[in-house]
Amino acid sequence: MTSTTTEKSRVVTADDLAALRGEVRAFLRDEIDDAAFVPDVDSWMTGFDPGFSRRLGERGWVGMTMPTEYGGHGRTPVERFVVTEELLAHGAPVAAHWIADRQMAPGILANGTDEQKQRYLPGIASGTTFFAIGMSEPDAGSDLAAVRTRAVDNGDTWTITGTKVWTTGAHLAHAMVLLARTDGHPDDRQQGLSQLVVDLPHPDIEIRPIRSIDGQAHFNEVIFHDAVVDKSALLGERGRGWAQVMGELAFERSGPERYLSTMPLLRVWARELRESGATPEQRVTLGTLTAAAWALRGMSLQVADELSAGRKPDVLAAMVKDLGSTFEGDLVTAVRNASGVVARREGGTPLERLLAQSVLHTPAFTLRGGTNEILRGIVARGLGIR
Repeated sequence: MTSTTTEKSRVVTADDLAALRGEVRAFLRDEIDDAAFVPDVDSWMTGFDPGFSRRLGERGWVGMTMPTEYGGHGRTPVERFVVTEELLAHGAPVAAHWIADRQMAPGILANGTDEQKQRYLPGIASGTTFFAIGMSEPDAGSDLAAVRTRAVDNGDTWTITGTKVWTTGAHLAHAMVLLARTDGHPDDRQQGLSQLVVDLPHPDIEIRPIRSIDGQAHFNEVIFHDAVVDKSALLGERGRGWAQVMGELAFERSGPERYLSTMPLLRVWARELRESGATPEQRVTLGTLTAAAWALRGMSLQVADELSAGRKPDVLAAMVKDLGSTFEGDLVTAVRNASGVVARREGGTPLERLLAQSVLHTPAFTLRGGTNEILRGIVARGLGIR
């Protein structure tokens, strides 16, 4: 991992990163030893633990790249990457603050008013303010531009009508960044879209849980029944919502969560092989999976470097998400076949439990954050072949 320099000439050396990694690992070992959490797969989606997020905030490991004037720590994307990588690999419960820290903080920093920054960013940095994203809509599939939710300008307020779906954590969030149509009609596609920051809960916003196959309800359908919000809810420029969302998606699609969701499963299996011995075939499987993860890590780090330099690596981010989410599912299949264990949700060994979780979560890997087919279209356009 190379040195990184921010616009404020903050130089981070390999030794600095190694020290930070060691500090995070020690903290996580203590948390696990104290039974503060049990490692899970997909913990950035399902591991909602406000106390854990607050403890991370107290150590400066949330809002790491945010400016200090808003409660952040002015650190580099690569430093944040190191912390994120360790949290995911250990299966830590980071879902409470995840969306706010990963995606909404950069969006508010780039497009928000000073009032919005002062209102939301300090809470994000402390790990105590949680966000949801209001993008996907019923019957639209992965067609994000097919937005029918409408925000009508009343002069000093907006009236919002419509429905969002697959909205992670909306039932627990303090606010939502909503993509809505403020001008034109649905046939205008990307034109006429705007973003608004909507505080939750709201008397005219109905949040209905959607249960996954594992029985959990971290997804939601969110219905806006002529919900009135203040005019100041507008985030950025009216009509530039599509461009703003595209800028945010690089943060959503390129992070290590796109290939590390099932890493706790691989770590537990590797530990069992180390303790009980491995067949030649199991060694090949473990080595192949490790090499693939290492390659994806390099790609994700490159995105972090691009973001640090102020560039917009949309195509590379789409590639990371496509390849990474495919790898997550391939890892589950490979470990299941090579280990020979039976997946057990209850009463089993750590390997059996994590395998059971992984099997149930695998179908979502290539859907969330944009289906792989959509992402491949983005890559094709970026390469000039579509």
